[in-house]
Amino acid sequence: MLQEMEAALMTEDPRLVSALSGDTNSVGKNRILLGLGLVVLGILVLFGGLIAKITPIGLLGFIIALGGVITAISSLGRPSLPKGKGRSSLSARLEQRWDKRNNQ
Repeated sequence: MLQEMEAALMTEDPRLVSALSGDTNSVGKNRILLGLGLVVLGILVLFGGLIAKITPIGLLGFIIALGGVITAISSLGRPSLPKGKGRSSLSARLEQRWDKRNNQ
C-alpha cells in the first residue's frame, strides 16, 4: 500500500519527492562554492573601494565577503550522506515512522 502511495506521490508532485529525498551532497558543495565565490568578490570590491578611496564601496565589499563566509560556514555544519549509502527510500522511511508510532 505504501509503495502505491509513493508512486502516486511521484506522479503528482515530483518536486516534493525530490525535496524529501534530495541529494544533500551537491547542495552542500554548491553552497560552499557560492560562499567562496562571494568571499573572493567581496575582497575584490573591498580593495576596489580602498584603491578608489571610497569608503561605502569598501564597506559593501566587506559585507559581501562576510556574507560569503557565513554561507560557506553554515553549509559545512550540515550533515550530508553519500547518495545511496545510509539513505532509505521514502516508503521505507514512512514505514519506519508508522511502525515507531504504532509500537509506542
